[in-house]
Amino acid sequence: MSQGFAYGHNPHSTGHVISTVRTLMRTDGLAVPLATIARHCGTSRNFLYANWKTASALHLLALKAELAHAFDTSDYTCPSDGTVQGLTGHLTQVVRVIRRHPTTAAVARSSPRAFSAAYTATESPLLQVAMERISDLLHPLCPRGGIWGDSALASMPWKILWIARPAALCPEAVGDQDREDALDGAFIQLLRDLLAPWALTR
Repeated sequence: MSQGFAYGHNPHSTGHVISTVRTLMRTDGLAVPLATIARHCGTSRNFLYANWKTASALHLLALKAELAHAFDTSDYTCPSDGTVQGLTGHLTQVVRVIRRHPTTAAVARSSPRAFSAAYTATESPLLQVAMERISDLLHPLCPRGGIWGDSALASMPWKILWIARPAALCPEAVGDQDREDALDGAFIQLLRDLLAPWALTR
């Protein structure tokens, strides 16, 4: 079977399976088993096992899709213009989307230990995806060579991710405007401090 995303309602398509897992994770987080996924997809556990081996593998693909969705949603609502101010607004919106996403709260409920570990993890496939997305956003700050053309800028994706996680992985703040404003405000200030050397480059 092709591992490329195929969309539609074919129960054997990757797109249909991942879409189903994303929907299930919004209420059950990481507690969604293969049997439940198979039932909701209209396929069998044997098919899922043959292609993805474990529920965890499907959870990871679904979480990657949700992370990409957060960046894409923010690109529509608060696109970056390549300046420090534009990047700050865009990344703050990404943080809000992740914090307010039902999957974030569901993972916190279903797997508190894994959720807690996410704050301090130094490597994982999800972190790699986030780093790549942040790196792409930072490229305009160094017109010649992007982040790899500036050694100081090359270290920023990891530092930005480090300050973003506490503000994003805080679903208990959702609905408390003062608390959300405080989280966003702290993130904005820290991000501006980190990117201050590039604020006048464009």
